Amino acid sequence: MKKTFLLSALMLTSTTMMGQTGVGIKYPKAPSDNTVDEYFGTKVADPYRPLENDRSAETTAWVQAENGLTNAYLQKIPFRGKLLKRLTEVANYEKVGAPFEKDGKWYIYRNNGLQNQSVLYQMDELNGTQRVFLDPNQLSTDGTVALQGTSFSHNGKYMAYVIARSGSDWNEIYVKDVATGKVLDDHIVWAKFTGAVWCGDGFYYSAYDAPEKGREFSSKNEVHKIYYHKMGTPQSEDVLFYQNPSQPLRFYSVSVNEEETMMFLTESGGGAGNNLFVRDLRVPNSQFIQMTSNMDLQYMPIEIIGDNIYIYTNDGAPRNRLMVANVKNPGMKNWKELIPETSDVLEDVTFVDGKMILSYSKDASSHAYLYNMDGQRLHEIQLPTVGTARFSGKRERKECFYTFSSFTVPGMIYAYDVNSNKSTVFASPKVNFKSDGYHTEQVFITSKDGTKVPMFLTYKKGMKRNGKNPVYLYGYGGFNVSLPPGFSSMRIPFLENGGIYAQVNLRGGSEYGEEWHLAGTKMNKQNVFDDFIASAEWLISNKYSSNEKIAIVGGSNGGLLVGACMTQRPDLFKVCVPQVGVMDMLRYHKFTIGWNWAPDYGTSEDSKEMFEYLKGYSPLHNLKPGTAYPATLVTTGDHDDRVVPAHSFKFAATLQDCQKGSAPTLIRIDTKAGHGAGKPLSKQLEESADIYGFIMYHLGMKMK
Repeated sequence: MKKTFLLSALMLTSTTMMGQTGVGIKYPKAPSDNTVDEYFGTKVADPYRPLENDRSAETTAWVQAENGLTNAYLQKIPFRGKLLKRLTEVANYEKVGAPFEKDGKWYIYRNNGLQNQSVLYQMDELNGTQRVFLDPNQLSTDGTVALQGTSFSHNGKYMAYVIARSGSDWNEIYVKDVATGKVLDDHIVWAKFTGAVWCGDGFYYSAYDAPEKGREFSSKNEVHKIYYHKMGTPQSEDVLFYQNPSQPLRFYSVSVNEEETMMFLTESGGGAGNNLFVRDLRVPNSQFIQMTSNMDLQYMPIEIIGDNIYIYTNDGAPRNRLMVANVKNPGMKNWKELIPETSDVLEDVTFVDGKMILSYSKDASSHAYLYNMDGQRLHEIQLPTVGTARFSGKRERKECFYTFSSFTVPGMIYAYDVNSNKSTVFASPKVNFKSDGYHTEQVFITSKDGTKVPMFLTYKKGMKRNGKNPVYLYGYGGFNVSLPPGFSSMRIPFLENGGIYAQVNLRGGSEYGEEWHLAGTKMNKQNVFDDFIASAEWLISNKYSSNEKIAIVGGSNGGLLVGACMTQRPDLFKVCVPQVGVMDMLRYHKFTIGWNWAPDYGTSEDSKEMFEYLKGYSPLHNLKPGTAYPATLVTTGDHDDRVVPAHSFKFAATLQDCQKGSAPTLIRIDTKAGHGAGKPLSKQLEESADIYGFIMYHLGMKMK
């Protein structure tokens, strides 16, 4: 087993575009009503409540009008065509994943350059002849059906694969016969946040009841259920294995080891972590035994050897440690510590060839070490440079691979020899980009309360600190998610034309463990915004840039970050791009799985204090009429059932009402697109051309 790291009448006006700014733009009138909500005696108007009905005729007409306005504006950016051409050139390189073995066959993901989705190939032996095993590009004509994951049965006969359509979180499961390659009749719908977990003659999966027609992408998801599907039978005959209606706002899933000796039940959604239950499948009619009871902490089983269960946890160790439990006495009081907490953050443990590889994060970049099974450190694994490494392997096999990337190094694949402690290149992408002409540095800025916050800066060598450099400032800051160094070809034209890419490791993430995470949650959320604002101010005071040259960008929780910072400091930024953002902090928990974010945010229903705190930074509720806001491009997708489009719709409509300045405030609503995962490359390229074109245009940049 391997740990998985695991938002009344319509009147439309004519639209025009004049010059480089928003002067002369007439925005479509959004459907509105007189809705007023009351929270602890405080009345809050929500005039654009009708936009929450994203399938109504009025909202559809508004969306079409807004897209028409935005597309007309973006198409008139003089260098957009040239930018799209360059983005396509640098994206056109072979991308390869780390190979993996299943039941005597080897598999590898590969993209020949401009394929919308990567293809899964099968080999009889490592480095053998590759033949297509599953090509997601054949599942749709436009690449909007994405492969979410695969799972092989333990007897080697079947491979289940999970797909998502148009970027939705809703999943479907299909099954292939491994020997013949035939897709079988077994088909599961309305699954969500799940894979196929094989056991015996079938598999377990998690799902919700089918949603109300017309509300598939907005209605609240409640009562996550686990079913068992027996091969060769219709879904209607699947057996309900587990549900907990007393806790409708939680997630439930099971996992089974390859030997099918143990089963785990994981319960999450009630805090920042999970509860863990275990069942010994070797004992007839065995029942689940609860191992943990604190859903604010994480417990992840990552390997089973005999009766021993190796568990990765932050219980008693904010920067994580490795524990060993025994199935005979699985309660936490009987666990033994194998790898204690250190000053760096333990991120992953990979078992390979009878040893363990422990991956740590130090100041947001990877460090890896080889250990024996007694917990003794043997070697440090030398990585190519500052960057991010992800290892894969199996306890009983000698083959080990890791991916490595940095801001200027695309996803390299290395083979690692455990015995010699040496790495060799397995696959090296060739990108049309002179990476040796660029430099990355890490700086530490001081936030409002004195906290030191790391930030990576990547720019062309020879860059002058004259206060005139354009900056793309990116952050996230939440949900225990780190932002390590990583490569994106989409940044290349911005860098080539004199831009600085700045990535901030804000509080709320996992860069320094659970304490760093908690310092950016609930009543501490303002710390995240302060960190981001301080980063922009540092860039200015150290003459990297100026407030006329800084664009801020972030997606999802990062979209909230951008929305909060632009409403708090509209004077500090030239361009703002909140992507698929959580913009209505008073109602976010009422849609799809928004309730799951409460451990990080709190909700407006918790208490008067929590309501007032949320209202104090909620982007939607802090837009002020008569304010000059930066040039803004809001982005969302019509199938986003993670952060529903209503967040972006209401924010954009209100922003257009409030804008006093001449800068445009536009919204880009992608079709057949969701929160971002699985988006086809063709859509990524068009979106990047629009976003980077908008940024570069308003920062005064030109394509060379």
